[in-house]
Amino acid sequence: ALVIRTFVVQAFKIPSGSMLPTLQIGDHILVNKFIYYFQPIRRGEIIVFKFPQDETRDFIKRVIGLPGDTLEIRGKQVVINGKPLDEPYAVYEDWPTNRLGEREHLGPIVIPPDRLFMMGDNRDHSMDSRVWGFLDVHKVKGKAFIVYFSVRSDDIPYTSALASIYYVVSHPGLIRWDRLGHLVH
Repeated sequence: ALVIRTFVVQAFKIPSGSMLPTLQIGDHILVNKFIYYFQPIRRGEIIVFKFPQDETRDFIKRVIGLPGDTLEIRGKQVVINGKPLDEPYAVYEDWPTNRLGEREHLGPIVIPPDRLFMMGDNRDHSMDSRVWGFLDVHKVKGKAFIVYFSVRSDDIPYTSALASIYYVVSHPGLIRWDRLGHLVH
């Protein structure tokens, strides 16, 4: 089990809404830890990595920019190498018209070698590369691939694992049955 968890697949729980609607708070996902030994990281993939500002924490975000890409953000539009990126997964809040002009601007910037530009799908509620900069590819733990369990975690009143399991089993309405087995993309 230790070898499998270390090198093959690892389970993670989604604690925040930065990847909504793709990943829900309370989703439990499996991450493929060996895939990047055989193939390169691709734009659009959702990956788990060590948070650059505190490597004891794991973050999950979507790969937006790859090494060598020229990236620019113009309001709600991400532009890669001069072409608008099609992002059906990205969500933004509708800000009042008196908000300060465009949502945000960045770049153009060239992504350095061995670095990635990461963004959450819930763009207005994600602490990502727009805040902490580029991600070193050596900090990537793996690619998220499936939701194996999902529960409305805000409704669970216990903090211990055993009490939480008992509560969920005795209240099956807390389980998001439609998310079980959902592929992450």
